[in-house]
Amino acid sequence: MNNSLDRRRFLSAGALLPAAGALSFVHQAAVAADAPAAAGTLKGRFYKTLKIGMISGGANLTEKFAIAKGAGFDGVELNAPGYDVEEVRRAIAETGLPVDGTVCADHWGVRHSDPDPAVRKQALETLLKALEATHAVGGHTVLLVVGHGKDGTEQEVWERSVANIRQAIPLAARLGVAIAVENVWNEFCYDHKGGADQTAEKFVKYIDEFNSPWVGMQFDIGNHWKYGSMGDWIRALDKRVIKLDVKGFSRKENKFTPIDQGDIDYPDVVKALLEINFHGWCAAEVGGGDADYLKGVATGMDRSFGLAG
Repeated sequence: MNNSLDRRRFLSAGALLPAAGALSFVHQAAVAADAPAAAGTLKGRFYKTLKIGMISGGANLTEKFAIAKGAGFDGVELNAPGYDVEEVRRAIAETGLPVDGTVCADHWGVRHSDPDPAVRKQALETLLKALEATHAVGGHTVLLVVGHGKDGTEQEVWERSVANIRQAIPLAARLGVAIAVENVWNEFCYDHKGGADQTAEKFVKYIDEFNSPWVGMQFDIGNHWKYGSMGDWIRALDKRVIKLDVKGFSRKENKFTPIDQGDIDYPDVVKALLEINFHGWCAAEVGGGDADYLKGVATGMDRSFGLAG
């Protein structure tokens, strides 16, 4: 890598700067961990979170946070910007459940790769607001879809998105909130019509283009199982992986599945995460439901990542 500083060490230091009343990432980790990290497993170093939209029921955010906590999750991801900061802080204080990060609003429709400079300007403004809103509630990452292949050639999408997103790095560094690029089906940095033998090489080069510890990957394990070995992609991305998303996928049926179904090679994924010394958060990104359903999602994550028992 071009960066001289270890991403996670830098992020942990920067995350000590949340708004008053919000939990720091270091404290979040201490609250979430029930036991010290166990050698050879992800126990004690792997924290489960979920997207706020997955939580059915609850008349307000406090009740939704309580449902997530009762289901076995260690945190919640919100969509930013767009929430009431004081309401979120109350939910955190009353439930003890932190907001570990957010998903940037409108990043599919208002893209950093759009040919129109006015649209790119709007995308940047939204990202800046998302960073500020995330910091205000103690979160430490903003998930971002950087663009779409339909906006031009791969080189055009690459250059436009890097130039636009790069302008947000100074704010990300000042606030201690990382920009977490997600690998999605956006026809960029992989061959959407290609086979299962693809590598993460382009994603590695893309992240390194920013030359900043404040830009990394929120690596989605399920999204690209169709296209390559997720364990090998994690190994290639290495310290660039600052967070995880997870959903199931079946190559045989060519469709997404519940997390603990499908045919993802989770033993190799866990092995790869241990090899890169991953410590951090993994967000469930599947269909939502009530408290009992969410308990099943959390249990499925435990089984898949060897956390059960």
